[in-house]
Amino acid sequence: MQRNFLEAVALRRTIYNIDSEIAATDKQIYHILEHALRYVPSAFNAQSTRIVLLLGRHHKRLWEIVKECLREIVVPQKFERTEQKIDSSFASGHGTVLFYEDATVVDEQKRVFATYADKMDVWSEHTSAMHQFVVWTALSDLGLGASLQHYNPLIDACVAAEWGIPDGWQLIAQMPFGNQLSEPAERCQLTPLYERLRVFK
Repeated sequence: MQRNFLEAVALRRTIYNIDSEIAATDKQIYHILEHALRYVPSAFNAQSTRIVLLLGRHHKRLWEIVKECLREIVVPQKFERTEQKIDSSFASGHGTVLFYEDATVVDEQKRVFATYADKMDVWSEHTSAMHQFVVWTALSDLGLGASLQHYNPLIDACVAAEWGIPDGWQLIAQMPFGNQLSEPAERCQLTPLYERLRVFK
């Protein structure tokens, strides 16, 4: 679709109702992830973000892992509803993007820039958030629906074992995406903009 940047930002939304029948190609999705990793900024150019793209059976396996982990902690009478949400909103999509931060890189930044060591973890979260936003917005601009999920740390060990994730990588978020099947509700602004923006000149 290639809207201008502000249009794309305005139209990015949380979309749960998705399926796997997307018009975009996997190559286009890969290009978005590669572009984000190349151009999203990070403190001291640390480039600590790592991304894993799960497609096909790998995508399905992730959400089976999520259900397996949740089944151990959710009471049986509530698990059916949880399983239904996962199956219809996340597993039903085309793929999932996993966002990681490489703790070994962050720890090295703490050593090299010791004056700012106490800020490095926060700045690492900042760069992860920027990657998430860029990828989410770009997927939306491609006509795909997506949402941001946080089943970590519950699933971390199982996911790492399944796909051989390096020990230093810390899972931050999961972004299932797919063909958008419904329009989102109207965006709600809880606090007026005049209370959220101040300009001095």
